[in-house]
Amino acid sequence: MKLRPASERLSASASGGAGTPPELTAFARHRTALLTTYKRDGTPVGTPVTIALAGSRAFVRTYDRAGKAKRMRNRPDVRIAPSTVRGKPLGSEVPARSRLLAGDEAVEAARAIARRQPVLQGVVVPLFHRLARYTTLHYELTPYADG
Repeated sequence: MKLRPASERLSASASGGAGTPPELTAFARHRTALLTTYKRDGTPVGTPVTIALAGSRAFVRTYDRAGKAKRMRNRPDVRIAPSTVRGKPLGSEVPARSRLLAGDEAVEAARAIARRQPVLQGVVVPLFHRLARYTTLHYELTPYADG
């Protein structure tokens, strides 16, 4: 098996493909996004998460008992911005709507995220979720016009 040069692999896996909405193109270059969710009282809470693109879709993963999962369940409107792994924003925020995935869609999201970071998101995070007896949740983030 012959590996392609890293630059080709990166551009093929991270570009998001031809159908990537313009709002999501910044995330093709960054593995991490600052996901801002909202508490019931409207207070914003920012959390860095791994984001993966597959065509025109953006995916994130979390576990059932995480605060961000509870906040997205109560209020699916979120904001996403490219960021460092520590959560420092590197670009402008994009308003988006989160949608919990199930079945084949969740499998597609898991594969896209695992392709983005094979060791961390393909092995370590799923193993940790199993050992801690968490249910892994996958969300699709769909940008929309603010206003």
